Amino acid sequence: MDENELSKIIVDRCLKVHKALGPGLLESVYEAALAYELAQCGLSCQRQVGLPVRYEEVQMDLGFRADILVEKKVILELKSVQTVLPVHKKQLLTYLKLTGIKLGLLVNFNVELLKDGITRIVNNL
Repeated sequence: MDENELSKIIVDRCLKVHKALGPGLLESVYEAALAYELAQCGLSCQRQVGLPVRYEEVQMDLGFRADILVEKKVILELKSVQTVLPVHKKQLLTYLKLTGIKLGLLVNFNVELLKDGITRIVNNL
């Protein structure tokens, strides 16, 4: 399954979670519910995946964590904020570059309509 096919499933599951829980909860609640939904679809997903930073010949484990990694092909960065800031998009793009993964979805669950809270970020896709 390629990134675009995964993306469709992920967005569908995000919509299901948002419809059931609504806006205004902590990110960790959406993360747990979404990980459950993705697993129910038969997708492998890892939560809070550590992302080491490599600078020249030094690898540094600095505590950067991707919220959910789906099938080792898509990074999900979940938010529950009033406004998604440009730095949130840059953060996800940096995660994509650090891992070599091509697709990320920035999902802000703190919106009335979830379609307004989903941003697709690509890294050489």
